Formats: sequence, structure tokens, C-alpha cells
Amino acid sequence: QLQLVESGGGWVQPGGSLRLSCARSGSVWAYDVLGWYRQSPGKQREPVATMSPGGVPNYADSVKGRFTISTDNAKNTVTLQMNSLKPEDTAIYYCHSQRFDNQYWGQGTQVTVTS
Repeated sequence: QLQLVESGGGWVQPGGSLRLSCARSGSVWAYDVLGWYRQSPGKQREPVATMSPGGVPNYADSVKGRFTISTDNAKNTVTLQMNSLKPEDTAIYYCHSQRFDNQYWGQGTQVTVTS
């Protein structure tokens, strides 16, 4: 079984930055599709950024140019660097891993962007 544990959320003013980290443990596999999703109150969970096993990132249009996803296979971590944060980025952010038809989720970390 794969476990995902997020860290790094918090409060930041508009224009600020936060760095989220996801530690993977247990049944870690190099060919999982890794990513970050977020969910705001009253909205559906949506993908923010994903990384293919080949190292190709993909971003939601709303975060392109501001967020960067990266992975460290030696440390089994997935990181989301978030810059130029906006109030609309406020959400619970979830680390996600997909292995064939199986999906794994972290417990989520709150990101709040407000002045």
C-alpha cells in the first residue's frame, strides 16, 4: 500500500509563495503518475499539476507560469512550488498518485491566500 503525506500548507498574502511537499512511502513505484489536486469549498476537486513517469509536467491553465511540480525519486517526494499566489488559489491541496486503475490520496493540506 502506498502512503502519501503532505506538508507545507499555510497562510500567505496575495503575491506570496508557498512550497508543498508530499512524502511517498510504502509501495513506492517509479512509474506512478504523480500530481497535486485541490478542492475549494463548494467546488469539485480539480487537478493542479501532474508529472508523468517520464518527467513531463502538465499544469492547469489557471496555474501555468506560477506553479512548478517536481519530483525527487531518491527521496520519494513530490513538490509543488507555488508563486504569485492569488486568493482564488485558496483550497485544500492533495497529493495524488495513480497506478493503473488505482488512485492514492494524501490527507490534504490547507492553503489560504488572503490579505
